Amino acid sequence: MWPFSKKSEPGDAPSAETPDTSATLAAAGAESSAASQPGVQIVTIPHDPVNGANGPYDGDQVDIESFDFKDFSVGILDLGSMRIPLPKDSQVQVEMGPEGPKMLHIVTRVGRITPVAFAAPRSSGQWAEAAQDLLRGIEKDGLTTSVEEGPWGSEVLGHSDSGVIRIVGIEGPRWMLRLTLAAPAGMEDELAVLGREVAARTFVYRGDDPVLAGNSLPVVMPAPLVEEMQKAMKQREEAQKAEANKQPTDAEAQAAAQLRELKEDN
Repeated sequence: MWPFSKKSEPGDAPSAETPDTSATLAAAGAESSAASQPGVQIVTIPHDPVNGANGPYDGDQVDIESFDFKDFSVGILDLGSMRIPLPKDSQVQVEMGPEGPKMLHIVTRVGRITPVAFAAPRSSGQWAEAAQDLLRGIEKDGLTTSVEEGPWGSEVLGHSDSGVIRIVGIEGPRWMLRLTLAAPAGMEDELAVLGREVAARTFVYRGDDPVLAGNSLPVVMPAPLVEEMQKAMKQREEAQKAEANKQPTDAEAQAAAQLRELKEDN
């Protein structure tokens, strides 16, 4: 489904036939860079986030409005530092922590996609370093790890009986996009395809504000999501208050009455 086309402008000539993606990736792979630990090699395949046939794109230099994603997407999720065309039959889920929103997920019929954009140095190599850390972390969690080659280079996988975690890292100019794909067993291949489709259409907005390399870029939640989060937080607070002030159950009331009767008899 990608590379994909830009919106046609009046007077534009018909676009040429879309080139074979596999050939494009093979050519990019010939110029890939790698970093390795004993037995593990992490490869990064460079892509052009400004003039390339596919993204992720640098939103500070490329206008998302010039692209047509309606064949794939139900709308654009605007998070400030990222704009992500949401796949059809998907919904957005916000994971709440003790102090508010913790993580945002795109939930699909084949699994969950969690996007995060990070600040990065001008030089490449951040994904290779991050991937090694991720492999060690996944192993500590008790999952079996592996590395597979994808359109942008090495992808980190964690395997368990219940499913597969796949982490895709893609470097851009002073930013890195990371997608974590969590698929139930048997749906990992479908989610890998869908996750790459989402990555190829995502726009990252680094901006000029100073952000330390490795720190996540700030996320601004859309107003409807903020309203849902506020409602969820209010409901949780009310539930906690109700739990703290709950009335005795029937069994507790009966026990208290029996204790009172014993005291009166004595």
